[in-house]
Amino acid sequence: MASVEMLMPKMGESIIEGTILTWLKKEGDTIEADESVLEVATDKVDTEVPATHGGVLKKILAKEGDVVAVGAPIAIIETNQEVEPSAPKSEAPSSAKEELVAAAPAHTASLISKSKSETTGPAEDGRFYSPLVKSMAKEEGISASELSAIPGTGKDGRVTKQDMLDYLSKRGEKAPEPIPASPAPSISAPNVQVSISASDEIIEMDRMRKIIAQRMVESKRISAHVTSFVEADMTAIVLWREKNKEAYKKKYGEGITFTPFFIEAVAKAIRDFPMINISVDGERIIKKKDINIGMAVALPSGNLIVPVIKNADQLNLVGISKAVNDLANRARVNKLTADDLSGGTYSVSNVGSFGNVMGTPIIPQPQVAILAVGAIVKKPAVVETPTGDVIAIRHKMFLSHSYDHRVVDGALGGMFVRRVADYLEAFDMNTTL
Repeated sequence: MASVEMLMPKMGESIIEGTILTWLKKEGDTIEADESVLEVATDKVDTEVPATHGGVLKKILAKEGDVVAVGAPIAIIETNQEVEPSAPKSEAPSSAKEELVAAAPAHTASLISKSKSETTGPAEDGRFYSPLVKSMAKEEGISASELSAIPGTGKDGRVTKQDMLDYLSKRGEKAPEPIPASPAPSISAPNVQVSISASDEIIEMDRMRKIIAQRMVESKRISAHVTSFVEADMTAIVLWREKNKEAYKKKYGEGITFTPFFIEAVAKAIRDFPMINISVDGERIIKKKDINIGMAVALPSGNLIVPVIKNADQLNLVGISKAVNDLANRARVNKLTADDLSGGTYSVSNVGSFGNVMGTPIIPQPQVAILAVGAIVKKPAVVETPTGDVIAIRHKMFLSHSYDHRVVDGALGGMFVRRVADYLEAFDMNTTL
């Protein structure tokens, strides 16, 4: 029998650590290779982690609630399988983090390196704080003394990310403390007085809702949001889908929604206007080569999640449709991986699925734009014909394009959404399955 360390896996772009949520197996249990043994949470997703080897789970090294760096050991498996020699234990977490630092933008790499040096020893109060906890404390303006007073539920009383979120959700209810000369603004828990009556129901936010709330407020603070609107004639697409949807389902075993048409048009427009496919890194603009389009999916819980279709411009309509259905189905049963949610360069939100004709979506950072597509509605419209203008019933839809005015001016933002509408209106009715 050989003993092998199971390491915290890399779970997506820019993720350097995860929080242990639940161990699905206990010490002494027999496990199979690739069998799920624990659940891990990151800022992006909760995901199950499979065993790297089959055998016996000899020892659990990371307890539930612990924040563990990518590449760090989390368990020891006793196995009969052949185990390849590995690098010394002390080098595994270091090499994994160095790989992430090397691939990160300059300012991100410096932050990661700084957080690494800051956590090599205990804080002044003798407690250890993960880089994530320190970052949250700094962002929320939590002083060292205030941080030391937060109860920790992690190993040896360590403060976890969930402890921070719980504290921040209740922070606004507490009596205000002495205010420093230049306090950092509170993002997730502003000090707003809320009156509560006996008939009111109090509902605690779940973890995902807390993260969504924080991300949305951060995006409004970071990006200068501007929205442009265009109305598109969807008649050709509506008629083609109505004519072919049964044949499509019979051939591919699944339905085709309007979302693939939107994503195909967006991918084409991004190729025409590549400066919409960018991110802002300090005072630098990062122009993305890949066109990875996120699509907002409403979950049964009422929360929203945005899985990503990678290299959408390289897929045809059928390929996009299959990717849309797969991601949407897995999102609704909580089977998305961290990789499914990472790497997006532009996003699409279908507010029309809720009967809304238009909306003003919030940009998901670090992207600089997002498109909301409204409900497709029949309405009378002027149609130009060789014999003159006529009034006809057409299927119309509003496109709402929110973009970051720091780097996307009105001309680019407006031309881009107009080009998306042009591609939708030019859909070829002779398209074959």
